[in-house]
Amino acid sequence: MNSAESLDQTIIKTFRNSGYRATPQRIAISRYILRNHEHPTAQRTYQEIKRTHPTVSLATIYTTIKILKETGLICELNLPQSQTRYDPNTEPHVHLICLQCGSITDWMDPIMQKLVRNISRKANFTVIGSSFDLEGVCESCQRRAKEALKSSAQPAELASTIKS
Repeated sequence: MNSAESLDQTIIKTFRNSGYRATPQRIAISRYILRNHEHPTAQRTYQEIKRTHPTVSLATIYTTIKILKETGLICELNLPQSQTRYDPNTEPHVHLICLQCGSITDWMDPIMQKLVRNISRKANFTVIGSSFDLEGVCESCQRRAKEALKSSAQPAELASTIKS
């Protein structure tokens, strides 16, 4: 069995065990979110699923997301000044959030898992989810900013050499 078949079986089993029908639309929505590591919004999910399932409604998107959250298959990310986004990675990890382009990158580190286990054990606390967000500027945005500075500095440098 390949990973796509395994994912579909997990999705179908999750819906049926939760008392919901595993419709083709719900399966497509679930596949899209569970395979997407860009942390999609409900609106983005709707736009993508509508391409292959033109009759899908936004209500179906939200209902499916609710089921995926309730069953622990995804986590909800409520970011300041942003639409709610969804993460299929439910393991303890860090989110690197770019304040310029809005990208979210998962950063996995064994220290996070160890930290969560230690806190859980010492506090006698059962952790069912975690979120650790670091905000900053991603490598791509930093590179674009440097290139913009270089290109804006060149005309000034040319002007100063012409005057000399």
